[in-house]
Amino acid sequence: MNRGVAVIVALLVATSAVGAAFGASAGASTDVESSTNTDGETATTAGGEAYAGTHVAFDVEGDAITDYRVGGEETFSSVAVQSRSEATADAGLGADLDLETLTSLEGAGLSLAAQSETSAQVRAESGATLSAHDTERGTLVVESGNESQYVTAELAANATASDEGDDGDRVRVETDDHEGVFLVVGDGDVTVNSEGDVTAELAENATLAFRSYEEGERDETAEYEESLIADGQSAVEVHVEDRSGEAVTYGQETSAEVATETRNQVNVTIDRATHTGTVVLTTVSEEAVGSLEDLEVRIDGEAATEVSSKSDLEGAIGSDESRYMIAQQSEASAEATVYIAVNHFSERTATIDGADSDDSDDSTDGDGTDDGTPSSDDSGTDEETDGTDGDETADGSETDAADGDDADGETSDGGDDESDDGGGSDTGEDGGDGMPGFGVVAALVAALIGIGVRVHS
Repeated sequence: MNRGVAVIVALLVATSAVGAAFGASAGASTDVESSTNTDGETATTAGGEAYAGTHVAFDVEGDAITDYRVGGEETFSSVAVQSRSEATADAGLGADLDLETLTSLEGAGLSLAAQSETSAQVRAESGATLSAHDTERGTLVVESGNESQYVTAELAANATASDEGDDGDRVRVETDDHEGVFLVVGDGDVTVNSEGDVTAELAENATLAFRSYEEGERDETAEYEESLIADGQSAVEVHVEDRSGEAVTYGQETSAEVATETRNQVNVTIDRATHTGTVVLTTVSEEAVGSLEDLEVRIDGEAATEVSSKSDLEGAIGSDESRYMIAQQSEASAEATVYIAVNHFSERTATIDGADSDDSDDSTDGDGTDDGTPSSDDSGTDEETDGTDGDETADGSETDAADGDDADGETSDGGDDESDDGGGSDTGEDGGDGMPGFGVVAALVAALIGIGVRVHS
């Protein structure tokens, strides 16, 4: 009997060692940082930090943003910013800095200050802020803050720049597959220097913005949007792809947030320190608003007036009503562009609703709404279902469909039924929520039982 106990104890120790080895291995794998992240997260690189999103990617190395890419294509090899006072001091006493001859800049130190799935913010020691927004526009916004700043953008090898217009507030940048434009909002200038790169000077509380387009996409509508931004008439731009949204602000006294929790609705909450109204440039997807055919806009719950001309739209600023205009609707891209002129501020909420008046809240499979609310054909009992597509038994418990589809619509490997009491297994095949190496542990336990029986007998 004592011999059997000793054997069992030895096997238990071996089992624990195996489980610990598997657990340590799994823990080590989760701690490894990747520099090829594509989920809007940062990663540590040899030279500093990096950001990689769906549309935008860049590195932060000491005093510059480097390798700025839009749609996978490099647009800028570096972007640096420095305060005017520091740049003048570096140039020497009495030096007069000229944008066309400014070919190098001792940039201020940069650090990645904040990030989300759709944006990243970089702060400069000079007081400037650089914000990259992970939208189709690949927008980069430089805000000068409370001090005048110089900005230099060294172009990628395949990029060229040219002045556009005579006002010193716009520069066009072209690459193989994209076309972009720099815009100055507020007091400042942007131009192309003697080496073909982009330089800008911003007064305090001014903004330099870069917007990118795929080849052939920059049309009259895009140029109209640029004019609204450069003239200070549009301080907010919103992109809602799928069910996620990102707000870009071009005024330092303006902030905006996008919410898409409600089905077929997009809510944009805008806060402005100034009372002056603004035009919100909004691009929404069909998936976000449900339908592009009958879009409606409300401001703080009250219906805005739909107009069909730019003059009527802009005339809403400072008037007694907010207005909106549907600029483009594209069935091919399943997107619509809506301009919303909010007549005044401080904090206002614009709601874009695409639901038809006769549209029910039922989901496409008839089981309920997207948020889990039961539809009109539910049994009416107080019991709640989990909204899966599996067949339901008469007593309210659920079984998986015969084809083996699991609750989220993906094909399961075993097709095992799962009762409503939550008794399903927490383990997965590879890297599930259960302990790694559970199959090995189970096999050793089975062996223990067999050995124990034989020793005892």
